[in-house]
Amino acid sequence: MDHIFIRDLRIEARVGFHKRERHAPQTLRLDLEIGIANDAVFASDRVADCIDYDTVVTRIRALLGEGHFNLVETIADRIARLLLDEFGAGFARVSVAKLGVMKNAGLVGVTVERRR
Repeated sequence: MDHIFIRDLRIEARVGFHKRERHAPQTLRLDLEIGIANDAVFASDRVADCIDYDTVVTRIRALLGEGHFNLVETIADRIARLLLDEFGAGFARVSVAKLGVMKNAGLVGVTVERRR
């Protein structure tokens, strides 16, 4: 399946179950693959026939701004379901990582994949 991708998207979010993580937002790195369920865009060359990645990013920022999440797993699942339910994606692969939270590791996180 053809897909749109967004790589290395940085978004601030309140995430973590440790006491120190509950008070300040952290920078998350997101990588998204969004399955194009409708191939009309290839013939029409119109954004209206595809998933607008600017709108996707705006919606994800709003979702993450709604409150505190304990786990990056929860964030990844919610984003994947949002892509399927609100944007009609055929599939969604979402990676969410915290930056610099573990000694000697640049990223720690999760990848989820959901299909219609």
